[in-house]
Amino acid sequence: MSTWAIVLLCILAVLIIAIVVLYFIGRNMQKKQEAQQAQIEAMKQTVSMLIIDKKRMKIKESGLPQAVIDQTPKMLRNSKLPVVKAKVGPQIMTLISEEKIFDSIPVKKEVKAVVSGIYITDVKGIHGKIAPATPKKKGFFKRALEKAQEKAGAKPVK
Repeated sequence: MSTWAIVLLCILAVLIIAIVVLYFIGRNMQKKQEAQQAQIEAMKQTVSMLIIDKKRMKIKESGLPQAVIDQTPKMLRNSKLPVVKAKVGPQIMTLISEEKIFDSIPVKKEVKAVVSGIYITDVKGIHGKIAPATPKKKGFFKRALEKAQEKAGAKPVK
């Protein structure tokens, strides 16, 4: 056999082994996530709260209890997560929000939220009017494309 064929066979064997290992790791992680999701569903309760502030910040700077910070994996301690400061009853709490609902949480409004421990999973009843989200600025190329389309008489792309 030529050396190129041997090199390609070695690379192919390494790739197949890597794919098999990633498959089994992914399956195990999926089982763990399903167990965690079931635990979150079992512990959830609806709470009325006044949202004071919300931001994405590092877990060390978030003001969460030290026990929570110690339990997070070391690789995730520098990543930013959605943190919500809310008044629940008489006390002010720091809670973690799900990423998909973080943008829909209104600031300085009273809401009914579904909470599981310190984790906000859903926002149900939003009292009062919600300020519309500010539209994103268009980039340079998007504006240039719109100007070119205007000059050509075409309909603008949205």
